[in-house]
Amino acid sequence: MKNYLGRIILLIEDYEEAASFYEKNFGFKKMFDVTTDAGQRFLHMGSDPLDTLGIWFLKADTKEQKERIGNQTSGQPTMVIYTTSLEELFKKLKDNNVKIKVAPVLTPEYKFFHCLDLYGNEIVAVEIK
Repeated sequence: MKNYLGRIILLIEDYEEAASFYEKNFGFKKMFDVTTDAGQRFLHMGSDPLDTLGIWFLKADTKEQKERIGNQTSGQPTMVIYTTSLEELFKKLKDNNVKIKVAPVLTPEYKFFHCLDLYGNEIVAVEIK
């Protein structure tokens, strides 16, 4: 038996707005996008290969869900995104006016920075070799 993570779930206000942010800034692609007959949409985004961990966007419907958009983890980071070039990703996000919460930390052992998505979810970007 093999167990692995499939998707993290993010509450959002708008599917296209969220998809555009993650595509523009992190190069994520739509992995799965289906709307059921009942009108429920399943939009999953991620990177190659398409069977890796991704994000499942869920549109907030209730008052309680709407209040949690951007704050699902009570101020803690929502996710970690790995990159092979922290400098290139940082420049791209700065050029796209993404809010940086923690400036790049560069050591011989690790490199990372923190940024916020369009709803205020905190993302840690970490360079891997």
